[in-house]
Amino acid sequence: SVAIDLITLPESQPRRFFDPDKLAQLAESIKEHGILEPPIVRRVGERYQLVAGERRLRAAQMLGLSEIPIICKELSDEQALQVSLIENLQREDLNPIEETEAILQLLAISIAGTTADVVSLLNQSSNAKKRNLELTDNVIRQLEKMTIVFDRVGRFNPESFRTNRLPLLKLPDDVLNALRQGQLEFTKARAIAKIKDDLQRQELLTATITDNLPLTAIKQQIATQAVEKTAPTLPPMQTQIDRALRSVKQAQVWTDPKKQKRLEKLLAELEQLMM
Repeated sequence: SVAIDLITLPESQPRRFFDPDKLAQLAESIKEHGILEPPIVRRVGERYQLVAGERRLRAAQMLGLSEIPIICKELSDEQALQVSLIENLQREDLNPIEETEAILQLLAISIAGTTADVVSLLNQSSNAKKRNLELTDNVIRQLEKMTIVFDRVGRFNPESFRTNRLPLLKLPDDVLNALRQGQLEFTKARAIAKIKDDLQRQELLTATITDNLPLTAIKQQIATQAVEKTAPTLPPMQTQIDRALRSVKQAQVWTDPKKQKRLEKLLAELEQLMM
């Protein structure tokens, strides 16, 4: 065990959102049974840097514990990040955004590049297949390294990851944040993101979260908004004339001689105006 104050967080954290209710439940479990699976740390100078187990650390801090058990390993920066990412991917409550970002980082580590390099390689591979083009030896080697990562993760292949998960990172911020916090499924998120109008998108997003709208209802609302958007709008004066004609038909003008005479005069002036 070490003093909890000696444990610091790394600069890059795979996990960004922690459900307050689940964190409170974990704290209660630790209070009753203790920390059954110690967090993994590595020694950095006189302190310890957390590698895996941030939820357990946060729950222990909530309880005000002064020290906690740890598993200390000798890890390089790259190894520590890999362990952290893999531990993150093994969580049951992992949301699609965290999963996508974690896999993307693992792929970047495998090719000793950046996440932008990973995206570029996946797009090159896809375009080459569509156009029946040959890839360079270097690109083939990089793709082989990435394929090993996909095999270990066991949830995607390069093309399914490129088409189904990478687009999630380009979602509007409001939809992205809701998805990151586990407030809606990624299929609903992708549908809502198609709405370009910020206000309409936010209204549908709020309704989806509040009322747990099914995907079919979301698509129906999007289709309705699309029809309303493409419906022809009348110029202000034309709208006013249409409204006036409807009022004339509904009013009791025909039984009032004075009103009828005035209306005849107005109609005559209108006919002259149209000539």
